[in-house]
Amino acid sequence: MFNLCQTRYRKHHQPKQQKFTHTLSLFIIIHLIFGISQSYAFDLPKPLTLDDFITFDQRQAKLGQLLFYDKILSGNQNISCGTCHHHSLGGSDGLSLGIGEGGSGVGPKRTPGIGADKIKKRIPRNAQALWNLGAKEFKFMFHDGRLSKSDLYENGYNSPAEEWLPNGLTNLLAAQAMFPVTSQFEMAGNPKENQIAGATHDRIDHVWPIISKRVRNIPEYGDMFINAFDHIEDAADVTMVEIAEALSAFINIEWRSYDAPFDEFISGNTNALTSAQKRGLDLFYNKANCASCHSGQLFTDHAFHALALPPFGPGRTRRFDPFTRDVGRMGETDLLEDAYRFRTPSVRNVTLTAPYGHNGAYPTLESIIRHHLSPLKSLQQWEPKHANLPDVPWVSQIDYLVHDDKREMARIESHIDIKPLTLEDDEVDDLLSFLTALEGKTAHKLPLGRPYKVPSKLPVD
Repeated sequence: MFNLCQTRYRKHHQPKQQKFTHTLSLFIIIHLIFGISQSYAFDLPKPLTLDDFITFDQRQAKLGQLLFYDKILSGNQNISCGTCHHHSLGGSDGLSLGIGEGGSGVGPKRTPGIGADKIKKRIPRNAQALWNLGAKEFKFMFHDGRLSKSDLYENGYNSPAEEWLPNGLTNLLAAQAMFPVTSQFEMAGNPKENQIAGATHDRIDHVWPIISKRVRNIPEYGDMFINAFDHIEDAADVTMVEIAEALSAFINIEWRSYDAPFDEFISGNTNALTSAQKRGLDLFYNKANCASCHSGQLFTDHAFHALALPPFGPGRTRRFDPFTRDVGRMGETDLLEDAYRFRTPSVRNVTLTAPYGHNGAYPTLESIIRHHLSPLKSLQQWEPKHANLPDVPWVSQIDYLVHDDKREMARIESHIDIKPLTLEDDEVDDLLSFLTALEGKTAHKLPLGRPYKVPSKLPVD
């Protein structure tokens, strides 16, 4: 600022060459300070800091680490949160549509089970990665945003549990942790298999007391809850709310990531990005128009968009919907204009979370980028071989019913929120290079990691 004022003061007292030299020097100084000489159609975000995340208690996070990998939270005690959101797979499972309760193993090698324990249905949507879900700016959870902050039910949230969601949940991430345990095909199990599975078909809030009793009756867990929560004086006081709070504390600290080369660049280090990454950044914020949706510090506008992703699998339907399909946000709002819209995912650490799309339709970043460039053509040319679906013969007959339904495909084709765009192959390569600059340097060295054992003594995936 001093140099700028000094230049203005002297402008009438210096030769033309000196004025040019001062102007050029000022430009260089600004370039060195901010690391940005390019103009962008969309503003570059400011760096993320700890203040951008909800606060957490380290004792609760350590407790949450154990609960996250403990199968005691599931109906048949055979699957944990970590099974489908594993450390070795970037907080996801590497599958297009996951294999939930009843399966065995982790990731692409997970098998669908045998006999009476075998799965009855694929998980309808791709297992979302967990990166930065503890950020304060998140407004919705799940692909369709069916969980959000709201006073509608006087408990702080608009959720599938409606008025039955208990009070006391301090953040959106904790509220989210309440629901996988209630899902038949994710963690609860099938009716008549266990007490939890039966309860979830009775009323959703009947599930949580059963789970919390299981947990607090293990002495090690009881002591940890008393130590981690100031208001818990006796293990008998532990509820699903405290379990969810501990899980959210763990997810918040474990998958927090903002030390990528891009973060160094926006903090002023012009050498943090390669030439290809800088060209990709320019495309991302200008010609390719990526930042119109993948905006801000977390690279998401927290909104819902219809991209005409190829449909397959059972889909997540409304209770009265007779079709094997997935209508996205409309399933929550019942508004026709929300049909086939899904929440914009963050692309931080996106290099670690293949496959891509709300149903994992595309196996590589390049393939999902090319879909964005020509969604209708890409939808029409997509082939089932692109989906990473483990072989499950007894459910495979419905895997592509929706994809073969001409009327449903026509409806999807009529709901597209993005316009076609032409990029050269080398420009796509540069975009891919930029996306690698969003991978955190410590993304493979997370603070707590996967525990080797848990208090229930059940096996850890």
